[in-house]
Amino acid sequence: MRTVRIMVSAALLPLLAGGCIRTTASVVTAPFKVAGQAADWATTSQDEADRNFGCEMRKKEAREGRERRDWQKRCRKDPENCGAYDGYVAGRDN
Repeated sequence: MRTVRIMVSAALLPLLAGGCIRTTASVVTAPFKVAGQAADWATTSQDEADRNFGCEMRKKEAREGRERRDWQKRCRKDPENCGAYDGYVAGRDN
């Protein structure tokens, strides 16, 4: 008789618990999900790295363009003292 009660109780437990089992499963898996999200935030994907590199190069090329235009303007005003461009060049470590 006692075993029958235990078996019936065990069979009814999921019905009585309802959403508790699902909640328990969520609580158990939450730390793993948080750790995975933190790892995603901490690392840089290849697409993101490429996008950042492209943005950086565009900024450097814009700076080079401004400096070359200024150099050309100075050369037009004083061609005697104008040598080769030795200003900023994008892509070269300055």
